[in-house]
Amino acid sequence: MRKCVCDTQNIEGLSHWYEKGLFLLKENSIIKKKLYMAERLYIFDTTLRDGEQVPGCQLNTVEKIEVAKAIESLGVDVIEAGFPISSPGDFKSVEEISKAVSLPVICALTRSVQKDIDVAFDALKYAKLKRIHTGIGTSDYHIQYKFNSNQEEIMQRAVAAVKYAKRYVEDVEFYCEDAGRTDNVYLARIVEAVIKAGATVVNIPDTTGYCLPTEYAEKINFLMENVNGIHNAIISTHCHNDLGMATANTMAGIMSGARQVEVTINGIGERAGNTALEEIVMTLRSHKELGVDTNINSKNISSVSRIVSNLMNMPIQANKAIVGRNAFAHSSGIHQDGVLKNIKTYEIIDPKDVGIDDNSIELTARSGRAALKYHLQSLGIELSQEKLDKVYEGFLKVADSKKYVTDDDLLMLAGKDRVDTHRIKLDYLYVTSGVGVDPKATIGLDIAGEKFEAESSGDGPVDAAINALKKIVNKKMVLQEFLIQAITKGSDDVGKVHMRVEYNGNVYSGFAANTDIVAASVSAYIDALNKFPD
Repeated sequence: MRKCVCDTQNIEGLSHWYEKGLFLLKENSIIKKKLYMAERLYIFDTTLRDGEQVPGCQLNTVEKIEVAKAIESLGVDVIEAGFPISSPGDFKSVEEISKAVSLPVICALTRSVQKDIDVAFDALKYAKLKRIHTGIGTSDYHIQYKFNSNQEEIMQRAVAAVKYAKRYVEDVEFYCEDAGRTDNVYLARIVEAVIKAGATVVNIPDTTGYCLPTEYAEKINFLMENVNGIHNAIISTHCHNDLGMATANTMAGIMSGARQVEVTINGIGERAGNTALEEIVMTLRSHKELGVDTNINSKNISSVSRIVSNLMNMPIQANKAIVGRNAFAHSSGIHQDGVLKNIKTYEIIDPKDVGIDDNSIELTARSGRAALKYHLQSLGIELSQEKLDKVYEGFLKVADSKKYVTDDDLLMLAGKDRVDTHRIKLDYLYVTSGVGVDPKATIGLDIAGEKFEAESSGDGPVDAAINALKKIVNKKMVLQEFLIQAITKGSDDVGKVHMRVEYNGNVYSGFAANTDIVAASVSAYIDALNKFPD
């Protein structure tokens, strides 16, 4: 990979350049007078700014702090905490995040307006590491229609904004909004001007998600080869997913010399979203030959993904790369057979590397005998080949009719029905709920032949019922996932509930189906409990 090289007359400010991703090459104890761009990629997380702009995903300050701390646990380099001038709430959130988070740089967004920059600095006053992110639209569309201006005037405003921000902080990032549709020659001129004015990072956003990967790579390459002083700043990517190419464009930028990427958890963001943090991190981990990596603790990816999804009320699509429920699930018989023989046949990432306990061999009508045998063995059942063939015939009939086959179905097919041997059984469930009524639930359980009853309230009927259950089963359990799906259509829908419950560091899945979604939810929770080792 091509490295950016320049000669320098001295090594003054070495620590400053090291922090900006540059280091001095030492050879034979002699400090060579050359500066090289490091092969570490800086992660700029904008979940709380660009990601939070999605309609219906707004967070209050307390929730933003929780997300910020989760993102900090990943090891990101920069957190863009908000746009302080936009509202008093955003100002307060940036201020409070600055107090709560200490390791990453805290960044505040502004326009190329002095008042914006003043307010941003005020919001950042408690941050240990501060960055002001200012910028302006540079494409003809923005210059003509948004600003009713011209290229020279935009250039002057850009330089003035950087110089004004430098009065407050050393670390100033400049964004060329809609750089994806900006003429490369003009873009190079404005990038050179803002670096000369003191910008330490220059952001090249594909704001509309317009670029093809080849176009975006050519744009970054053009800047690396034609901007005087390009080595004095880090070039950053910021790609949107309007055409589904945000990750591809970001990778093209990295391979062309960009060393900061602006990303969000789960790829959330305006319109079709932003580049997903997890996709870039794991792409680089999977392609070590690129010689670029991040400081991200990938084992926290799955948990942080769930936190963002839950707080922002944005369910993760099942087939979402890296963090989707089906990202490590296999249902095809050919795939299942291959994975059971050697996981590398169909998986390029170890699920444990992103904080997922294991892959999932799902039983469907497309599953083969290998998957059926694997599941039966996990239930402690060993069958001869002849018996397995007979059970497999019955399994296919059940799979065709039910679409999802449970452990109890398998035990029944194998002649070892465990319904009557469940340690925990639901005796009864009474729920009161409605408009103007506080939800309450009374539950009766049979645990190994002993009867228990408890009553509790909650935020809704399901929450009340689960709270009552937890009073009886007094264990430190965490509900990690709660998914409801309709199986049939109409007012008498059968709802299928899937739950994942964490206990003693392990995760157990529970399933149930019922026309009463509260009863299905409790039954699914109990199904998970019955899989606990004690």
